[in-house]
Amino acid sequence: MSISSGDEILAIKELNEGQFSHAEKLHPFIDEVLRLAEIAYSDLAAISVSKGPGSYTGLRIGVSAAKGLCYALDVPLIAAETLQLLARSVEPDDDALIVPMIDARRMEVYAAVYDKNYNQVREIRAEIIDEQSFSEELNRGKVYFLGDGAAKCKPLIQHPNAVFLDGIFPSASKMAAISDTKFRNKDFEDVAYFEPFYLKDFIAGVPKKFFNLNPK
Repeated sequence: MSISSGDEILAIKELNEGQFSHAEKLHPFIDEVLRLAEIAYSDLAAISVSKGPGSYTGLRIGVSAAKGLCYALDVPLIAAETLQLLARSVEPDDDALIVPMIDARRMEVYAAVYDKNYNQVREIRAEIIDEQSFSEELNRGKVYFLGDGAAKCKPLIQHPNAVFLDGIFPSASKMAAISDTKFRNKDFEDVAYFEPFYLKDFIAGVPKKFFNLNPK
C-alpha cells in the first residue's frame, strides 16, 4: 500500500510472499505508511483500492477496509483494476502488447491485453492456458507476459515473440497515476454498493480432514 500526492508516492509498504496474511498485516501497514509520510488519517482526500480480479479473501478484506475508511473519514472511494496495475509495471520501447496474468486454479489465469499506452485492447477473462493461447496477438508481434500466472504458462507458450518477465506483482506504486486521474475526474465508486471484481463465483474447497468433538 502507498500514500501519494498527485502521482507522487510519499510512502509505500508492500509484502509479496505466500504466507502473507491480509487480516493480520493490512491495518498495521496502513498505520505505518501514514507514519512514514507524516500524514494523519484526517489529511486523506480519498481512498483507492485494487478491485480485482484476484484472491477472493484478499479482495474481500482489502475492499472492506477501504470502504470502512471511506465511511469513517467521509472521503470518496476510487477503484483500480488489478491487471492494469500489473501492466503498468512494464514500459515497452516498441509496439509490444502486455498480458498481465493472475494465477487462478490449475492451468487457469485471469488475464487481459493492453497496448504500450496501457489501453485495454482485450477484455479481462478467466481462461485455461494451452499451446494456442494468445496466438493471434503473438503472430502480430512481441507480447510481454507477467504476473504470478505467467510462470505456469511459460512451458506451454513457446512462440518466439513471447517474452516472460519474472518476479512482477501488482504494486501500490502503480496506483498513484490512476488514482490521481480518477480523483480529478471525480470518477468515484458508490461506497455503499461497491463490490470487488471477482470475475468468477467463489467456490469453497471440500475439507479433507475433520476434527469431531463429542462432549457427551
